[in-house]
Amino acid sequence: MIIELIKKRRSVFPASYNKEKISKEEIEVLLEAANWAPTHKRTEPWRFKVVRGSSLEKLGQFLSDKYQEVETNPKQFKVEKLRENPKKAAAIIAICMQRDPKESLPEWEEVAATAMAVQNMWLCCTEMGIGAYWSSPGLITYMDEFFDFSEGEKCLGFFYLGNYEVELPTMSRQPIEDKTVWLD
Repeated sequence: MIIELIKKRRSVFPASYNKEKISKEEIEVLLEAANWAPTHKRTEPWRFKVVRGSSLEKLGQFLSDKYQEVETNPKQFKVEKLRENPKKAAAIIAICMQRDPKESLPEWEEVAATAMAVQNMWLCCTEMGIGAYWSSPGLITYMDEFFDFSEGEKCLGFFYLGNYEVELPTMSRQPIEDKTVWLD
């Protein structure tokens, strides 16, 4: 049942990834799942840029350099983390959103549709045993300097992917009854 898969979904961070590759075909399955997210007025706003191989190192270097450029007091541990984390991933999918040029619906609905596309990928990752993590650093506002974007397209974050061997923690949530009001 899908509820069990939903409950098993976890963030798996780059520090837990091993060096095992993720195939292009596996990533294509994730992207196809994303493509079936709900979309109001069928704008299908999700866009993805898949970073693999030597481009992971280039992305890490860009993030590290940009952080040092824009931060008044850069912290060395963060400089290194920004540079090294992308190299730990088997792939990173830049999560982007293309704004409907007609602005036929509020932007938040297109952001929400893109987030649902990511949730579809994340659930597939869970089923496939692939570790995943959505990172949205402040530096995403500068990603037009790294990627070629269409007009109205912007980056909402990075979806890190990697194989892992660590045991994932069990999680819990506060009861849904504490978050629900019934009006009968």
